[in-house]
Formats: sequence, C-alpha cells, structure tokens
Amino acid sequence: MAKEQTLDTELNQLKLEVQNGTIVVGGEVVLKLLKEKGLQKVFLAKNCPQKLRSDVMHYARLAQVPLVELTLTNEELGIFCKKNFFVSVLGTRGA
Repeated sequence: MAKEQTLDTELNQLKLEVQNGTIVVGGEVVLKLLKEKGLQKVFLAKNCPQKLRSDVMHYARLAQVPLVELTLTNEELGIFCKKNFFVSVLGTRGA
C-alpha cells in the first residue's frame, strides 16, 4: 500500500512536470544529461528495453539522481506525456 501511494505521488509530480514542460524524453537525451548531471529525477517505463534500462540505472547511480520505475508501459507513458509515440525513459530538469 505504501509503495502504491509513493507511485501515485510520483505520477502526480510527473504530471506537473509534463504540464510545466520541464521533461526531457528519450534514451539518448536522458543519458547525455545524466552524464552532465543535468537531471533531477529519471523515470523508466515498466517495459523499457533491458540495455537502455541498465545504462540509465548505471549513470543515474553515478550522478546520484533518483530513479523511479513506473508501472506504466512505454505506450501508456507516451500517452501520459501527451506524445504520439512510445516513451521508455524520461527525465525532469526541474525549475
């Protein structure tokens, strides 16, 4: 139950970030910004490809950026972000 509430909180935060336009979408961009320590948080779709997942997890750990694994698939995450394509990984830049 606590984990479910945490994910709901994360989704609400992500919704605000989408509305504010402070998200970056895509594996290459997220990895680049993780290497530059330019992200505040990273979100992964439930069915993110394994290679991309391991790369993002590695660089997020190095940059000490929180990583959230969502219960949404990449298709659902794309719809959630109001994109007309699948989204496997995204990051938030903050204010």
